[in-house]
Amino acid sequence: MASDRHPVIIAARRTPIGTRGRALAELDVAALAAPVIRATLADAEAALGRRVTVADVLLGNCMGPGGNPGRVAALASGLGPLVPGGTVDRQCGSGLAAILDAAAATRGDERMRIAGGVESASTAPVRSRGGVPYAKAPFAPDGFPDPDMTRAAEDLAAEDDIPRSRQDAHAARSHARARTARDAGRFDAELVPFAELDHDDAIGTAERLLPRLAPLFPGGSLTAGTSTRIGDGAAAVLVSPGGTGPGLAVRACAIVGCDPALPGIGAAPAVRAALTSAGATVADVTAFEIVEAFAAQSLAVLDRLGIAEDDPRVCADGGALALGHPWGASGAVAVVRLFSRLVRRGAVPGTLGVAAASVGGGLGVAAVLEVVR
Repeated sequence: MASDRHPVIIAARRTPIGTRGRALAELDVAALAAPVIRATLADAEAALGRRVTVADVLLGNCMGPGGNPGRVAALASGLGPLVPGGTVDRQCGSGLAAILDAAAATRGDERMRIAGGVESASTAPVRSRGGVPYAKAPFAPDGFPDPDMTRAAEDLAAEDDIPRSRQDAHAARSHARARTARDAGRFDAELVPFAELDHDDAIGTAERLLPRLAPLFPGGSLTAGTSTRIGDGAAAVLVSPGGTGPGLAVRACAIVGCDPALPGIGAAPAVRAALTSAGATVADVTAFEIVEAFAAQSLAVLDRLGIAEDDPRVCADGGALALGHPWGASGAVAVVRLFSRLVRRGAVPGTLGVAAASVGGGLGVAAVLEVVR
């Protein structure tokens, strides 16, 4: 059981995820994050019945404008100039890593923090080196493999012999689960609707086309339908020192490295390490939220963890294949989803959830979260 020494997430919100270049394309990182910060703080104050003083705001972001988006968003949210802000870059694991950093900070300074992630892929600046534009910064130095993530997912599918039929089925399942959850209103309490968009706009978009889509690489198995849609969005949680509830106690976490040639597997060793630290096993977990960047990558992680690909515990309301993937925010979206699935839906104390992400360059980030009441 969680003890008072474990930090507790007591509020969690996110934006709808908008496909890059569409409804949220005109909003920068501060415009996306500030309303979510305000909503998260309001939820926490309502739950506690008092005003909350925020010690810091930490946001994951990987492709934004620089200038410390965490600080810019903190100011834009109206928290005031005395609340600092920071930005974490662990690529697709940034939002989850920021939450874990905030949780760790409460152990030495028992004030509450807001943490999460934000990405505006639509407004991400074009970078250049020597006047030559480039789309992707290196994930590894010279002498190390550094594949594009799509190429890496194709290589992983070949390495693990994951056929297209499994990938198509996995993507279709993610869309079907997300559509059912959306229609049942299971996202409503976690969303901060925008005038431009009040729902995740990628749900169902590729589902019927899956069998007809051409491979992305000659002779390959990945398609646009088994790859997530890059999105714009933000997610945030409020992290309190231990002893506060109801919420999710941060019982254990892990950040690990893996082969940069196959970065998609990183979530698997991270989950194993976090569970070992928590004294738990895969069988003890009620809910998993593992960022689905690609169907092949997601399946490779599940295979390594010994989890069936259709296990209802994994992304029960659909994952990033259906909802979209706002890079630096996706790890935080996973935590918001666990908060809804476990805390908002009344799971009993002691119930365990796991959030995890694989990361470009060969990293994995995972957290074991426990329901407290």
